[in-house]
Amino acid sequence: MTHTKQSNWQFTGPNGEFSLKQPDRSSFLYFPLVNEGGMMSSVTPQLHGQVTSGHNTFLTPPLSVEDLHNSRASRNFWVYIDGKGAWSAAGNSARQHAQYYSEGADESLLEAGLLWHKITRENKQLGIKAEITSFVPAGSDKAELMKVILTNTGEEEIVVTPTAAIPLYARSADDLRDHRHVTSLLNRIYTSLYGVEVQPALSFDERGHRINYTSYGVFGAEEEGTQPAGFFPVQEEFVGEGGSLDWPEAVVLNAEPQAGCVGEAQRQGYEALGGIRFATAALKSGQSRSYVVVMAIAEERIDIAALMSKYGSAAAFDAHLDINKQYWTDKVNTVSFHTGDNDRDQWMKWVTLQPVLRRLYGNSFLPYHDYGRGGRGWRDLWQDCLALMIMEPEDVRSLLFNNYAGVRIDGSNATIIGQQPGEFIADRNNIPRVWMDHGAWPFMTTLLYLNQSGDLDFLLEEQTYFRDSFMSRCRERDSSWEPAAGSSLLADNGKIYKGTILEHILLQNLVPFFNVGGHNNILLEGADWNDGLDMAAQRGESVTFTAFYGDNLYELSGLLRTLKERNGSGTLELAEELVLLLDSLGDPVDYASVSAKQERLNRYYAAAPNRVSGVRAELELEQVADDLERKAEWIFGHLRSNEWVSSQEGGGWFNGYYNNDGERVEGETAEGIRMTLTGQVFPLLGHAASPEQIPQIITSVEKNLHDAKIGYRLNSDFGGIQQNLGRAFGFAFGHKENGAMFSHMTIMYGNALYKRGYVQEGYKVLDSLYSLSADFESSRMYPGIPEYINEQGRGMYTYLTGSASWLLLTMVTEVFGIKGRLGDLLLEPKLVKEQFDYAGKASIKTLFAGLELEVAYTAAGSTEYGEYQIHGVSLNGAVVTLQRVSEGVLIPRTVLNGLPKGQVHKLEVILN
Repeated sequence: MTHTKQSNWQFTGPNGEFSLKQPDRSSFLYFPLVNEGGMMSSVTPQLHGQVTSGHNTFLTPPLSVEDLHNSRASRNFWVYIDGKGAWSAAGNSARQHAQYYSEGADESLLEAGLLWHKITRENKQLGIKAEITSFVPAGSDKAELMKVILTNTGEEEIVVTPTAAIPLYARSADDLRDHRHVTSLLNRIYTSLYGVEVQPALSFDERGHRINYTSYGVFGAEEEGTQPAGFFPVQEEFVGEGGSLDWPEAVVLNAEPQAGCVGEAQRQGYEALGGIRFATAALKSGQSRSYVVVMAIAEERIDIAALMSKYGSAAAFDAHLDINKQYWTDKVNTVSFHTGDNDRDQWMKWVTLQPVLRRLYGNSFLPYHDYGRGGRGWRDLWQDCLALMIMEPEDVRSLLFNNYAGVRIDGSNATIIGQQPGEFIADRNNIPRVWMDHGAWPFMTTLLYLNQSGDLDFLLEEQTYFRDSFMSRCRERDSSWEPAAGSSLLADNGKIYKGTILEHILLQNLVPFFNVGGHNNILLEGADWNDGLDMAAQRGESVTFTAFYGDNLYELSGLLRTLKERNGSGTLELAEELVLLLDSLGDPVDYASVSAKQERLNRYYAAAPNRVSGVRAELELEQVADDLERKAEWIFGHLRSNEWVSSQEGGGWFNGYYNNDGERVEGETAEGIRMTLTGQVFPLLGHAASPEQIPQIITSVEKNLHDAKIGYRLNSDFGGIQQNLGRAFGFAFGHKENGAMFSHMTIMYGNALYKRGYVQEGYKVLDSLYSLSADFESSRMYPGIPEYINEQGRGMYTYLTGSASWLLLTMVTEVFGIKGRLGDLLLEPKLVKEQFDYAGKASIKTLFAGLELEVAYTAAGSTEYGEYQIHGVSLNGAVVTLQRVSEGVLIPRTVLNGLPKGQVHKLEVILN
């Protein structure tokens, strides 16, 4: 059946609030509900979704996106209407499903805002309407709240008997198939005066058979806080023989519930249900009655009296909803935009929220994100910090510092991230793997921090290194290492070794320079940014990240020269082993020789075999900077000479990879064009692409990768499985990492174009992403950006994507030009005509130097980029003496330091 034409969602308020008619006519929609306390939920228009606080603690059954329409389990709320039968306020009944495409179907409306969700459902034939509002309260409570308002919309009085019915899974996701029934035998089910609680006796999962203390509950009260009439604590008894969760006997026959009983477990060894029967009520025409449902997870038996005292009434629900709305509004409005397109400005509020969601959910616990066991990967730690530097800058320094403790002395890093900041765990699956791009991201993120803050002293802070059984970038095992020895690198004297943050950064970028394959590009190893390129570990090479590392080396060289100027000291202390990698300081390596590079790297591995001597070498900063610049310039020249693909039809691009047979991946072949977007992005982001090559790259991208239906594809069609390159090519073309529009790389492409001065082209890229995401008829997603858009134009893997950080960063630093330069504020706007309002104004509110700044640009003349420059600046009404630089206007940190915090400071910028 083809899908019904669907009207788009509409923004309805100033803080991203939106509405959508008949949302249940679209599949795969879900909405996040979460708090800082660890409660992680998702909810659909029919109240499917899951409630969890972690991989091993699911209150409701774990699910994948297909379960949203296949599973009968949901947060159901039943209404038995005397003389008319059973109706689901959530839309989840066999009768309603049968009527779905008929005239008798319910009418529904979704209204949602910053982490609150409301669905209104009405059946005109039955004369009843239900409004169901859901949210997870801000704070530390692991709870989800739901309020249901039933209204008689008919002319005659109706008698209703409401029943909440929420399955209590109450265990680890590992038990969903493996020992599903056996683990139900562990259940100890309690009823109380307010609901049903389950505390399994043991937990069976990868951690072993342990005594379980975690408790799960569903509780309810009427609007004044009145206790329910009774309970249905056992799922099989609720549904009845031959019944189901979408047509349960207890509701259809309006069966009597079990009374609440405080004390020992009433039932043991069954699948539990948060089945709550409320008192029968007569509703006159137009009359309403409300009910509150509380779902909770606790580390021990739940204090039900305290929980219901806090949340268990309509007034308490409404009060906490207001608090929750304000909390998320304040969080998101840390950064806000005003352009000529209000809908786009509102849409950006949801993009701004997404990096926070990724921090809280990691890459798991939403329906499309059904992989992983929670937490974030190494790359995520650093890229998410890009947005946090703009939204939550007070925490960033400690986050960055703690993250560096995950670096190994061989330049690789830990891959298992613990729950606490700076906690890294040896690989629990004993699988050796290195992603070759991991060493590139920390410096890029740290450089942004240094530019925003001017905190060069951060580079000289000392941090530990990570150690486990893997060494030489997982090519060897350290048989002497035991888990009991801990995960910190030791010196020869047995003490924990610490090196400066700068030493960590140098190590991560120097080791890859020597870790090359047959074509003198850095080895691909387990994969790079594209995890799907995971089958070329022996001979594969990542040309694209060779460009990234080259740019890091170049930027590092400049930073060292600045460090010398700022600190006055001309020397630097590093572990003596690292001097081997700074070859030009003593024993130069021929960079054109693959074997010479590999031999030098092996010498380093031998010198630092999962330990160091602890002796430090004192080096001249200027000499180290020269060494890094020499390496960077060699990379740029090598790539321009050896990895450029000239097209016979005009244009050209960089080859991005070599496969495991040592073959160049990209170019014009007999089978067609082979080209990746990633291969162009990183040479453009830095200095590898020469000015003459940029227009040719743009031409080739537009011709070979741009598709009007889905945007900028991640790659062209390589024509089949590439077992010598990676699993990505086993995916159908146009899906995920094989030729879909992958938001992350698309936004980075746009960012690179802005950086290199191609502003109109960059705007086109960002505009395409917005237009595709906001076109609900095709994308079928709520406001925000997806991980990717498939060949049909559907947005996939919504909410949890690192691309949100990149879009936010691009809008702030490139489009609106609010940049740091080692602590000073640089204004370099790159706004195009379409981004100014009718009065020629565009503004941004953001944080900088610990201050809330509102920067308003007013075009006194042309609004076309390239035809205006900054004419004058005033700060809080006072004219600022302009300090012009090649990029724009610099406002020294000293001007900002004297401003009071806790208020918005206005910068008025005149463009002419």
